[in-house]
Amino acid sequence: MWLSVSATTRPPRPGERDGVDYRFLDEDGFAELRDRDGLLESFRVFGHSYGTPRAPVEEHLRAGTDVVLELDFQGALAVKARYPEALLVFVRPPSREEQRRRLEERGLDDREEIERRLAAAVDEEAAADRFDAIVVNDDVDTAVAQVAGILDARRAEG
Repeated sequence: MWLSVSATTRPPRPGERDGVDYRFLDEDGFAELRDRDGLLESFRVFGHSYGTPRAPVEEHLRAGTDVVLELDFQGALAVKARYPEALLVFVRPPSREEQRRRLEERGLDDREEIERRLAAAVDEEAAADRFDAIVVNDDVDTAVAQVAGILDARRAEG
């Protein structure tokens, strides 16, 4: 299994490393990658561009490796449109209050940004039935095990 590293135009947060957490690009570099069809999906989210570099994903898929993409809602649906066989798992918090607590605790967003993220989450969760499965992340180890089980079941289907 291989975890894809997304590209973004947002600046790195403390401790984030280029090529590990994200591929950090300026607006021109991101646009160039997008314009030469180098992204599987790309969207503007909360004021920054995000996208999935195409070449490494396709390389791993050709090699028979399962690829994990960490995407927002619209990115996931765009990948599903391009790869109908993709398995989409919607990971949601146990409650809106817990989601708020987690956002506040990480200390990365101001109050307005947190409210914007929470409002978007309401809309996304209302359409989560467009995904193949939904996992509630009330405990990270349990959520990971559930996602692994979903993947195992998909592999067993053939």
